[in-house]
Amino acid sequence: MNVNGRKTKEMMIGPISKDPPAYLWLCGASVDRVATFELLGVFVSCDLKWSEHVDAVVSKAASHLHFLKQLKRAGAPIRDFLHFYISVLRPILEYACPVWHSSLTASQSNVLESVQKRAISMIYSGADYDTSLIVAGIDSLRDRREKLTARFFKRQVLASSSPIHYMLPDHHDNDTVSRLRNPKPFQTIQAHTNKFYKSFLPFCLDNYT
Repeated sequence: MNVNGRKTKEMMIGPISKDPPAYLWLCGASVDRVATFELLGVFVSCDLKWSEHVDAVVSKAASHLHFLKQLKRAGAPIRDFLHFYISVLRPILEYACPVWHSSLTASQSNVLESVQKRAISMIYSGADYDTSLIVAGIDSLRDRREKLTARFFKRQVLASSSPIHYMLPDHHDNDTVSRLRNPKPFQTIQAHTNKFYKSFLPFCLDNYT
């Protein structure tokens, strides 16, 4: 494979070093070193935090709220409002959420939820948020992410046919499971930092098995 140095990015994961290594060169071109990079629609930062991604998602979704206002001016029925939100706007807010849901801060989760609140308030004028969700038959974004993450883990990781099934830790033997007060089928992944503990695999093993 021929790699184009001008189209390649380098990211150093972790704390910023006072003495970083020399820049990479590929085919006579210097490789850009970046702190944030958009990979398949997900903004990954070198500190493995999701501020950049949440800001980008909220900005993009908020720009689509204008179309809800246009539907309201046109006198569209509520079912059309709701259909537009569910099919166009909400997917922006939860795209690839199994990757980042478990590592969100409470503040980031609230910022995402605020966009749905704005949309729902346009659709159901005057009603409170929780009541509107019940009438609409939809979940909060946090509950949606929880369900989507659990479903992805069970279908795409736990399944023995999955190409990433190998990432799971070893199973506990039956004797060990029988002696445990809260038996878990898999051995515990040792997480020495809170950031790793809240990452996808440790989070899912702790919550969905």
